[in-house]
Amino acid sequence: MESTTSLRPRSIPDIPADPTKEARTAIWVAAIAGLSLLFDGFDLTVYGTVLPGLVKGGSDALGWWSSGLSGGQPIPPAIAGQIGSYALVGVMIGSLTAGAIGDRIGRKKLILVGIAWFSLGMFASAFATSIAFFGTLRLLTGLGLGVLLATAGATMAEFAPAGKRNFYNAIVYSGIPAGGVLAALLGLALLNQIGWRGLFMLGATPILFLFPMALTMLNESPRWLLSRGRVDEAVAISRRTGIPLTEHQQFGGVPVAEDLHLEQKTGFAGIFSRRYLVGTVFLGFMSFSGLLLTFGLNTWLPAIMGGHFQEAGMGADAAKRYGLIFLLLLNGGAVVGGLIASMVADKAGPQRVIITTFTLAALSLTLMTFGFPIGLLLASIAVAGVGILGTQVLIYGFTSNYYATHVRAAGVAWCSGFGRLGGILGPLIGGWLAAAGVAGDTAFYVFAGVALFGALMTVLVPRPAKGHSDREQLEAEQDVAGVAA
Repeated sequence: MESTTSLRPRSIPDIPADPTKEARTAIWVAAIAGLSLLFDGFDLTVYGTVLPGLVKGGSDALGWWSSGLSGGQPIPPAIAGQIGSYALVGVMIGSLTAGAIGDRIGRKKLILVGIAWFSLGMFASAFATSIAFFGTLRLLTGLGLGVLLATAGATMAEFAPAGKRNFYNAIVYSGIPAGGVLAALLGLALLNQIGWRGLFMLGATPILFLFPMALTMLNESPRWLLSRGRVDEAVAISRRTGIPLTEHQQFGGVPVAEDLHLEQKTGFAGIFSRRYLVGTVFLGFMSFSGLLLTFGLNTWLPAIMGGHFQEAGMGADAAKRYGLIFLLLLNGGAVVGGLIASMVADKAGPQRVIITTFTLAALSLTLMTFGFPIGLLLASIAVAGVGILGTQVLIYGFTSNYYATHVRAAGVAWCSGFGRLGGILGPLIGGWLAAAGVAGDTAFYVFAGVALFGALMTVLVPRPAKGHSDREQLEAEQDVAGVAA
């Protein structure tokens, strides 16, 4: 991990923003980063889509160490919960690794590595024949997913027009719940035809089209290049993309035009410096709460609701279908609600909006226990999607704009990596509750309590400390406060 940056900056041309080029560039970056996270979300959600069938066993079930289980033996819920957490362990490791090196080697290289890695991991997972091999591949696939989660937001924040950063980050990170929608839709339409292995193979297709698109269409961030002292490259890309650079753009509090030797903390050393320490801690716990809710419910909601409907007298196939519909609404609500909330966040400030959506999640999850008719239950879970997955979308955007360029990748990686502890715990909690025979109502109360904890953590996040701040960071602080930059 790199702790300091040293370079001798020099004068750069005054390059104002070209609104047409800047908007076109932002759209391309959002498309590439958003599609990356769409398949990221698909890969992380598809396990919950196929879980009910894996738990029950069958002719295509996983064996313990080699071939399929004789007689179609089921996977115990506790083991199923552990498997669901393996990918999230990989995501945590991948995110933290990206944070350690992302502010040193750049954004584009990490995005390319992440796309290729998780695509190959999903392809290999489709051929697993044992629980041990499948779990190992889920962990390895998670490494690539984590790299993308840590890098996409940092990239988008450096290409998004000022004053629209929360919205563009929401577009990118809405790819995660959109991937959940895709997993649920494909599960409803194709699971019986192509099986769980076929769904995993679909998750490997980005290497065929998204990798070439990113390789040819994605530029390195000119702001990152400038922070590394690569002025000529930054100027060339700025002119080509419309991203502004000015003579008085600052780096670490000192204008680039000054011929000074600079040394400042980057990477994790930077986000744990006195300037960012308190915010870094509470941002981590915000993400912890959001991802515990996200992956706990994405993994177990079909099983919880399917069991609820079976207890109410519904047939097993119909109950399974309704469970997938609930998963679809959870993620669909997040996509729509997250985009709307992000536009509000650009005006009112993301912090206040996140507090509101966390509270909304707690309320809607509590309402799920009231035994309403199915129509109201469907509406409640859609609202819960806004408050759970939509909140996590806003958290990523908030974090991307909270840190300056030289520590941004590390900040987003910390948000994603530390948050994965919650993501790992979510499926485990669902598995423990299912193994203990605890009713679905209790699970919803547990998750509602986590949402309230997340709201409290959000209240405690301070604004970035005043002091040495580059021009971009001044704009970011305005975005955090909800003032047009």
